[in-house]
Amino acid sequence: MSEEVAAPTRRRAGRPRGMVLDRELIARAALTLLAERGYSSFTMSALAKSLGVSPSALYNHVKSKQELMQWIQEIVMDGVDSTVFATLPLTEALFIWARTYRDVFAEHAPLIPLIAVLPVSDSPRTLEMYEAVAAGFSRAGYSAESTVPAIVALESFIFGSALDATAPLDIFDPGQYAGRLPEFEGALAAQRATGLNSADAAFLTGLRAIISGLLATGAADFPE
Repeated sequence: MSEEVAAPTRRRAGRPRGMVLDRELIARAALTLLAERGYSSFTMSALAKSLGVSPSALYNHVKSKQELMQWIQEIVMDGVDSTVFATLPLTEALFIWARTYRDVFAEHAPLIPLIAVLPVSDSPRTLEMYEAVAAGFSRAGYSAESTVPAIVALESFIFGSALDATAPLDIFDPGQYAGRLPEFEGALAAQRATGLNSADAAFLTGLRAIISGLLATGAADFPE
């Protein structure tokens, strides 16, 4: 009786053993690495290592750091709510949009110096956000020539406020000069007595002032 010959083992169908890279996976891995190390220590080689691939394999998918930053920008900006401009009055829409914008970048503060000066030509989500904001201004009768300066003014304040949200809570403690600054220390004590986070209070104060000034409405009706 002849021995049976085992059939050759066939490769099982399904995903390959190696990691399958795509834009979303690469961008999210880079975002994690940036949060851990900061931009100054971020390299494409380090990103490739975190993904378990060679740098050459990574460069088959993303051609440069700038392109990678644009991918990251798309992920981060997706958390900014610009849908409100289609349904709410401009004052209220700007208030909600700015708050979500600031909260998103407070979580990703190391990205602010990068994204604040990054071209948006290859960032469709960011461009869609600007379109929604501009449309909100237009529907409210705001002048076209003043719309972009208004958006940039708001963004400059938002980015600064996002950085302020990461500052130490005792940033204004006078230290060895305590007792010599009666007006400032009194104001500081009064603010602390409110129980409000100082960064949040500063952001809301500035945001109300900027929006009121841009829209020239004086005492605008803001949501809480």
